[in-house]
Amino acid sequence: MDRWSNQTTVTDLILLGLFHHIKAPKMLFTFIFLVFLIALVGNAMMMILIWLDARLHTPMYFLLSQLSFMDLLYSTTFVPKIAIDFLSGRNTITFIACGIQMFLFTALVGAECLLLAVMAYDRYVAICHPLHYSILMRPTVYGFLLIGSWLGALTNALIHVIYTLNLPYCTCREIDHFFCEIPALLKLVCADTSLYENTLFVSCAVFLVIPISAILVSYGKILSTVLGLGSNSGMKKALATCSSHMIVVSLFYGTAIMKYFLPKSYHTAEKDEVLSIFYTILTPMLNPLIYSLRNKEVASALRKILKG
Repeated sequence: MDRWSNQTTVTDLILLGLFHHIKAPKMLFTFIFLVFLIALVGNAMMMILIWLDARLHTPMYFLLSQLSFMDLLYSTTFVPKIAIDFLSGRNTITFIACGIQMFLFTALVGAECLLLAVMAYDRYVAICHPLHYSILMRPTVYGFLLIGSWLGALTNALIHVIYTLNLPYCTCREIDHFFCEIPALLKLVCADTSLYENTLFVSCAVFLVIPISAILVSYGKILSTVLGLGSNSGMKKALATCSSHMIVVSLFYGTAIMKYFLPKSYHTAEKDEVLSIFYTILTPMLNPLIYSLRNKEVASALRKILKG
């Protein structure tokens, strides 16, 4: 069985994309591009605000800047390629570029899963152990947690992408997706991939279940501490610092669970594309809006910058 990597006549793959089965492709493209621009501006602005305003030089906002950086990478990894394909009328991608897309997507999903858990731990320390916050969340600690998140995600992505690219593929070159994602590519493999799909499921479970469990424990302890404060103002202030993160967590993990944990019978190419649009294009736009609108310090920093 020939492999793509050994073929000389076939060098490109075909991404069927978002527009081949809808009646108004121009409208969808315009919507996606506007969302991309908002995400680009919003996340870049969030990173600039945190960098410029000394009041935001805290572990909480440093981690938030990392979330914005990841969301920026999400958007720029996929949308420019979608735009080029739509405007040029071509929807091909080289085998190497496909592997790069798979690697970036898998790494970013894993890194964001772990980062959201680190952000929940930061809020737990700030609310439950405020007197020890400067020690428990000193730069070496949150730097270690952040580097660990990136290394874990990058290692996981590298292993899966290398294995996927070395599978025996059929002559069909059409990927029923708008980017190269491992489950979509496995449909083109001319071999039984059930064992590897189970391994992939376990890997997804590790990157979802463990962070979700850590987040639930953190917020359980936060809730217990907040209820014991006996002060309405203290309760409101504590919950206000967590509300934005809880919304982002719900959006990201909710979509990921629907994508990777629902039985195969619930999946179609169209449904998977819609879910993928949500956490690769829509969520990166919503995250900076959620944090800027619901966070007084970020809003204050923005007003300060705008006033010059």
